[in-house]
Amino acid sequence: MLLNEKLLSAGFQSRFCTSGHDALELLSRDQFDAIVSDLNMPGVTGFDLLEATRRHLPHAAFLMATGVNDISTGIAAMKKGAADYLLKPFRLDAVIASLERALGIKQLESELENYRKHLEEMVEQRTKQLEAALRRVELTYDETLEALATALDLRDNDTAGHSRRVTLYSLAIAKAIGCSEGLCRHLTWGASLHDIGKMGMPDSILLKTSKLTPEETVIMQTHVRNGFKLIGRIAFLAPAAEIVLGHHERFDGTGYPQGLIGDEIPLGARIFAVADTLDAIMSDRPYRRGRPYAVACKEIQTESGKQFDPKVVDGFLSIEEETWERIRLDAAMTRPDVQRVLSPALSVDGKFKSHSFG
Repeated sequence: MLLNEKLLSAGFQSRFCTSGHDALELLSRDQFDAIVSDLNMPGVTGFDLLEATRRHLPHAAFLMATGVNDISTGIAAMKKGAADYLLKPFRLDAVIASLERALGIKQLESELENYRKHLEEMVEQRTKQLEAALRRVELTYDETLEALATALDLRDNDTAGHSRRVTLYSLAIAKAIGCSEGLCRHLTWGASLHDIGKMGMPDSILLKTSKLTPEETVIMQTHVRNGFKLIGRIAFLAPAAEIVLGHHERFDGTGYPQGLIGDEIPLGARIFAVADTLDAIMSDRPYRRGRPYAVACKEIQTESGKQFDPKVVDGFLSIEEETWERIRLDAAMTRPDVQRVLSPALSVDGKFKSHSFG
């Protein structure tokens, strides 16, 4: 009671309780900046009150009052979260100094907490802005690479839309075998630019309609290394460059340029090989009409374990014929719709999805 009167006279707003139970009741109703409690109280001890204060008023300063013989207990209270301990009998100047010191520390802690929250909010906002900027940059990448792939088609292929079709075919197979979003992104770029190394190929070889000579074949085969060198120096295209380099490898090791066997071939390149064969068989050429899906399907099955990865072939065979026809139609759509497909995302179940695949 005497301490309460002294605190009131010193300018503090103070409430006095006669027991720990009364203090708990008061804490449940009102807010306080500081609590001064005796250590030894009947029923509810000072430690009980300290624990309750830390639960209900974590930002309040708690001072434990102890006798001279209980200093060690006062120190123990500080270890449990008390801001300070006061020795009885009380000296008003010491109590006020301790209160002001404890309240100052709590004020600093509160300011630091507010700063931390503000900093987290600012970081979250900046992160969202950065993610939006990266999405815009990625969209620009997609549009640029798609335009480049279209230019390659116009120069090299007898039928329009080859790069777009093999990209969508590859993504369909990748979805069927559960590939990650990251691999699908690299597969998109790798499939779109698979023949970029042909840009420097002489027209006399590139556009030749008759069978190439052995010497011309050697020159033609250099396009995979040329393409790898061309895009491999671009950091974000480095994984796609591996697909460009490996898209003529064969599962049995008889392909080029490195003669890789089985899983030595990047998965994206193994997927692309099946998609490329599907498009080659089903597309019209000046010297022949495109053949039906059944022919392509039989050829791919026959080459399972030889030219193609059997697991990739299984994924291909799990896709219904109607899906391939729908993809061919999607490939002929306007660029905004195709762009929608060329930006793969993860579905809620963690598997790759593309709007064109339903």
